[in-house]
Amino acid sequence: MTQDTLTRRGLLIGSAALLAGLPQLSLAQSGGPSIHVLKDPNCGCCSAWIEILEGDGFTVTTEASMGTMLMRYKSDNGIPQEMVSCHTGQVEGYMIEGHVPAADIRRLLAERPNAVGLAVPGMPYGSPGMGPESEREAYDVFLILHDGSTEVYTNYAAA
Repeated sequence: MTQDTLTRRGLLIGSAALLAGLPQLSLAQSGGPSIHVLKDPNCGCCSAWIEILEGDGFTVTTEASMGTMLMRYKSDNGIPQEMVSCHTGQVEGYMIEGHVPAADIRRLLAERPNAVGLAVPGMPYGSPGMGPESEREAYDVFLILHDGSTEVYTNYAAA
């Protein structure tokens, strides 16, 4: 009888430990950070960029927004007017504006600069979600600093 009690107790303790570890296991399996994206619900290039991020292991949630509300969100979160693109993401306290490659987002999160985030202004052809990379036009990814200034973070040459 004592042995059965110990076995049940061991089973209960083991089960509790397993359940406590499931959230960490789930995070490890996703392989990437969570990013929340505000986008026009009718925009196909935004959806293509999101699919690329998901394919790279990011967990993406979306929120429909457009027009004045989306522009206000960008402005309120430190995105300068000259850096604006079609969608805006937020990941681990950083803003991601436009078609920023997943590798640059991962680099940002690894380096953790004191900055607002990254931007690819406009919609350059061949950037993620904007056509084939093999036909890409040259574009820059900018680091947005807290004073509103920017500096080139990564340069992508034309393909």
